[in-house]
Amino acid sequence: MIIPVILSGGSGTRLWPLSRAMYPKQLLPLAGKGTMLQETVSRLAAMIDIGPVFCVCNEEHRFLVAEQLRQVTDSVGGIILEPVGRNTAPAVAVAAMQVRKQFPDAVMLVLPADHVIRDVDAFAAAVAVGTAAAEQGALVTFGVVPDAPETGYGYIRAADAGTGSNLPDGVMPVAEFVEKPDRETAEGYVASGNYFWNSGMFLFRADRYLEELEIHAPAIFEASGAALEQAATDLDFLRLERGSFEACPSDSIDYAVMERTSRAAVVPLDAGWNDVGAWSALWGVESRDDDGNVRKGDVLVQNVTGSYIHSTSRLVAAVGLDDCVVVETSDAVLVASKDRVQDVKAIVQELKERGRPEALTHQRVYRPWGSYETIDMADRYQVKRIVVNPGATLSLQMHFHRAEHWVVVKGTALIRNGEKEITLSEDQSTYISLGTLHRLENPGKIPLELIEVQTGSYLGEDDIVRYDDKYGR
Repeated sequence: MIIPVILSGGSGTRLWPLSRAMYPKQLLPLAGKGTMLQETVSRLAAMIDIGPVFCVCNEEHRFLVAEQLRQVTDSVGGIILEPVGRNTAPAVAVAAMQVRKQFPDAVMLVLPADHVIRDVDAFAAAVAVGTAAAEQGALVTFGVVPDAPETGYGYIRAADAGTGSNLPDGVMPVAEFVEKPDRETAEGYVASGNYFWNSGMFLFRADRYLEELEIHAPAIFEASGAALEQAATDLDFLRLERGSFEACPSDSIDYAVMERTSRAAVVPLDAGWNDVGAWSALWGVESRDDDGNVRKGDVLVQNVTGSYIHSTSRLVAAVGLDDCVVVETSDAVLVASKDRVQDVKAIVQELKERGRPEALTHQRVYRPWGSYETIDMADRYQVKRIVVNPGATLSLQMHFHRAEHWVVVKGTALIRNGEKEITLSEDQSTYISLGTLHRLENPGKIPLELIEVQTGSYLGEDDIVRYDDKYGR
């Protein structure tokens, strides 16, 4: 049996302003009908003998991840929550320990949640080839057959499969992993035919990975084990113990294990793979018009070539641009030369240093019960549009510094307002005074939409005292 382990802990800063810390690229529908996480899960259907999906993610994303998985699969083995990011070696370690408990003989297929693979059948065939080697104890990675001298990827050099190897056909020993090369070196790699792009996808038995990790990176092995041993079950999630995991060294699978083990093997992969690490990569995988432009949303262009232009909330018009990226959201606009989009992360870093919310969240903020979006705000008031999913309930709460006025615009609201419980339908409203205990619920079959007007001396999201919350916050 193959147990998929999906790594969904990245932040995707190079795809700002669509990707934000609280709503990163893997949770967005960037290159398909579903989100990138959902597309990763959906392509597993092309494979045989697939077991339940395990996912490792940031604890802040847990409800979004759970809901997106629920929409595409009814077979989830577990969602493991990282209190802090510690790179891929510890993330895979805790997943391997958990998988080993439930499926001792299974092979783990480790997949980042934010990759594009166009030829799903070719990918499934490569996994089938690698499975036989993994069952024999090899630690298999997938080397993407390069179609250009790319300088943004690390490379894998394959050894001759016939030199002392007992690997199955189609699987080669790894001779070495090499860092991102300069242009001239990359051209030599591609011309040789022995080098592949490092995809960051892996296939191995859980016990074999843990054996190699304990030998080559014992500190990671010990800290990961302690974090899992002291983990707490939280609803449908497994929450790793913070102190142990924070103490764990931060390292990738490549550095911690694959570059040191003698059992590393590579399967060539030619399946339309792309890691969508920047806007230029997304331009490369999307359909383009006759002038080489990718246009998403309400976009008009005149004399524009080779550009990526994305609108989410308003008309974007571009004139006389060549090889540019323009991305608009309701609270930010990015304009960049396509060959400089790797530098977008510097903008995100500056936003963080200035304490600006645009680095973390969109104007629409997602919660386990639905979402809210700020429409207007000033010193002593704030207006939000709130959407509550059918059957969802907000926490029982109160505020010390603000009062709220709710107006229902769609659906039905069941509201506790102090000692009273009332039902409101469209065009009806209620006022919740400062310090009053209250709760909002959608008892209906359609989303509940309402307008909330907050007034008071302090309107921050941390002015909430929760007395009861079904989501364990």
